[in-house]
Amino acid sequence: MGKRDELIAKYAEDLRVKCGIEPDMDLLTKVTIGCGPAIYNDDASTVAASQASELETVKQNFLIGKLGLADGPDLMDGIRAAIETYGSSERTKYRAVFYYLLTRHFGKEAVYG
Repeated sequence: MGKRDELIAKYAEDLRVKCGIEPDMDLLTKVTIGCGPAIYNDDASTVAASQASELETVKQNFLIGKLGLADGPDLMDGIRAAIETYGSSERTKYRAVFYYLLTRHFGKEAVYG
């Protein structure tokens, strides 16, 4: 098993255990691949959910840039919902898992079709 496959398995476990969600493995794999080399970097592989600047970056680069959503207050509501699902007290929030949650929240799975 390659490094990416190991990470995808770890992300699936996070979705099951921390989020209480049975992941769509095909979508999780595509979201993980979409994160690019960031998944291999300790700092870039996680989302600092307590930093407003990080959440703004997620909104601009992922929700607007990747998923093609229009800017509006519902984007931050979606981010807050993902934080709540992952567990606000959960210190390590993997970017691929966070993006998976956002993709499902906004019903944009087709972006990865």
